Amino acid sequence: MSEAAVEESLAPAAEVGPSAEGRSQWAAAWIELRHKPLFWISAVLIVIFVLMALFPHLFTHTDPRFANLAQAREKPSLHGSIFGRDNQGRDIYARTIYGARASLSVGVLGTLATTVVGLTMGLLAGFFGGWVDSVLQRLGEIFFSIPLLLGGVLFLYKFPTSVDAPLIVQVLKIVLVLALLGWPNIARLMRSAVMQVKPADYVQAARALGARPSRIVLSHIMPNALAPVIVVATINLGVYIAAEATLSFLGIGLQSPAISWGSDISDASGLGLIRAAPNMLLFPSLFLSLTVLAFILLGDAVRDAFDPKLR
Repeated sequence: MSEAAVEESLAPAAEVGPSAEGRSQWAAAWIELRHKPLFWISAVLIVIFVLMALFPHLFTHTDPRFANLAQAREKPSLHGSIFGRDNQGRDIYARTIYGARASLSVGVLGTLATTVVGLTMGLLAGFFGGWVDSVLQRLGEIFFSIPLLLGGVLFLYKFPTSVDAPLIVQVLKIVLVLALLGWPNIARLMRSAVMQVKPADYVQAARALGARPSRIVLSHIMPNALAPVIVVATINLGVYIAAEATLSFLGIGLQSPAISWGSDISDASGLGLIRAAPNMLLFPSLFLSLTVLAFILLGDAVRDAFDPKLR
């Protein structure tokens, strides 16, 4: 779904009126969401994956790094490892469970960083206009012209991660790349929404009453211009999880001993392993695909709920 499509479908929702009406807009969206099966399916999947990331011991007590070469490439079995073992004899089920933490951490932190930066830039550009808008727009075009994966590959290749770096350092480095290259999309969307809300009567009334610019932005403009940003940020979360998996697959993302779905997919893609042990590739790929799909379905459901033309 393109930025233009999201902006067009949600443009009327940004003109809903003062903050009280803005709150009714959110309430109406929640009522609409509650009746969508896709919302509940995606929400249940996301809750499961979040629990896997936060509390992996609820799903397995096996050490995901323990290797037993005598059991290398063991097939899935109900009496042993239900997902089988990889070429080093490590439990694939345990590694799949623990891989959720790194992948979701990159997706969530990357989305938060991108949204905060883009939200701030878009608010400033749309509210002040003039030279501030021009400077921020030109700055955004510079970063917007760099493809996300290509920019990530170049950055991480130029500044490689050491093998002994803690997981949080590796995650934050990828989050930095995502924030640098992903914020212009959010900024453009927020700027457009702010420019639609700014001429509204309740904003002009707040100006006439002498409200400070910060109060106008935080209390009147931002609550009524936030809906399209939330939709795109939800979809971006799935995109960033896939981007982390791609970078790890290429060997420049998260490094061992960090466990992620992308690195496990890379290990399973070695010459001859796909045919000899397809389960090594199947299960990390399946969980990665379901996670990305869950967030995309959630974003579509939220978009439809905020679109007044579909109510």
